Amino acid sequence: MKENLIEIFSSIQGEGKYVGCRQVFVRLEGCNLDCKYCDTENTPGSHARCDVETYAGSREFAKLPNPRSAEQTAMEINRLCKEVPHQAVSFTGGEPLLHAAYIREVAKELEVPVFLETNGTLYEQLAEIIDVVDIISMDIKLPSIISKPQWEAHKRFIEVAKAKDLYIKLVVGEETTEEEFRQAIDLVAETAPETLFIIQPVTPYGGCKAASPEKILICQNYALSKLKDVRVIPQTHKMIAQL
Repeated sequence: MKENLIEIFSSIQGEGKYVGCRQVFVRLEGCNLDCKYCDTENTPGSHARCDVETYAGSREFAKLPNPRSAEQTAMEINRLCKEVPHQAVSFTGGEPLLHAAYIREVAKELEVPVFLETNGTLYEQLAEIIDVVDIISMDIKLPSIISKPQWEAHKRFIEVAKAKDLYIKLVVGEETTEEEFRQAIDLVAETAPETLFIIQPVTPYGGCKAASPEKILICQNYALSKLKDVRVIPQTHKMIAQL
């Protein structure tokens, strides 16, 4: 089995529950959503070559031809993990669950936990590989930043994902409305109230503007009234110039 990859590299996890941990990142092409603040070029078929870091953290890359086999990808991940100890390998994108079968094949050869960064909509694909996934970082996508609401898909995704080490992120910006934020919190409270919930202030990009400090606090106030553990964590990797 082969897939087009964008890059494989070692870096610091800059978001969510495992912020600060060293991880290998495997970025796959393609996404099923159209988020306004997306900062990744992931159009399917647009990457003739995959950038693979030659030594963990070196920022020197070999450009290897796509598509890459599952065996080749697993070999590169394991090599980076032998060079420097890593907490997990993060499959990201785009939306990695568009490549669920490929992830399963790669995971069979890995020596570190599998970390999934996902938009939290492809619940059927997650169910197919839930047994090989260890950690799930799920985003909730609000109607203000995508063309079609995903509430039902998010609910079904959480019902599958909560069997694993799951945490949920929600990006808050100037455009985020009180109504949609409360709807997101209520959805999580109904399906997985004990799950760690992270409010992520948007990193301004593509016309998206940052929320005010007061707005972030008001959002956390409401979330804490419904959920057990609510944290505010920005994209820290961009503050320290990491990939």
